[in-house]
Amino acid sequence: MKLALVGKDVSRSLSPKMHAFLMGEMGASCEYDLLSVPPAEFPARIERILSAYDGLNVTIPYKESVIPHLNKTEGDARLCGAVNTVVCGEKVGYNTDGFGFGLLLRGAGIDMAGRRALVLGAGGAGRSCIKTLSDGGANVEVYEKDAARLERVREIGGFVPLSEIAEKPYDVVVNCTGVVNDAPIVRYAGRLAPVSAELLQGAVAVDLMYAETEFLRIAAACGAPAVRGDAMLFYQAYASDCIFLKRERKQEEAIALWERYRKEKL
Repeated sequence: MKLALVGKDVSRSLSPKMHAFLMGEMGASCEYDLLSVPPAEFPARIERILSAYDGLNVTIPYKESVIPHLNKTEGDARLCGAVNTVVCGEKVGYNTDGFGFGLLLRGAGIDMAGRRALVLGAGGAGRSCIKTLSDGGANVEVYEKDAARLERVREIGGFVPLSEIAEKPYDVVVNCTGVVNDAPIVRYAGRLAPVSAELLQGAVAVDLMYAETEFLRIAAACGAPAVRGDAMLFYQAYASDCIFLKRERKQEEAIALWERYRKEKL
């Protein structure tokens, strides 16, 4: 299969390595390209890209802007208004982030039932996380600086929108902002400031990025358990490849493949 990842800057992505491994384990093979597209060029280039590939993975900042170029969206992609997987021939969009995030939590031993969760950021991946946490029985609060973006995700339901974070303990804090080298800026207890140890104290800190982010460094410094997103990237890639190959996705298979990948490739 001819596949690609499309984003603003995907030059350092681990996706080619992961998809080559996954396709091989599923008895298939792929060519996997990395397509870094400046935002100003995306509207003109996306149609050509769709016609040149069998399948696409879509990342920041195009999970929403790709939708008008598709014939339809399915499942979580329709509900969350964000696409990370496209079957190009049919121009159908899907979202596998929720599947990946759910298995990331499971692998970290995090049972969300009855727990208080704070999600930072309500973009495409954030919306999938909100739904997964809510479906898992968590009490979810969502902080987003962009009021319009926060308003757009209200239809997902199952969470409390925040324009300011109160001084109270959380069991899990999930960073969905995409910020790597700086701490996300939040309004906390009446002041606008970077995320601090004060907020993360006593919580499990989860970052969707698979790099070592400032958010995770702050968590580690205050003794909070820290979970980064490399397993989530693998699991959502697995689910995407199942869609490309018209294959049923299975949680236990995904977990077994991740363990094999970690031992052989990392």
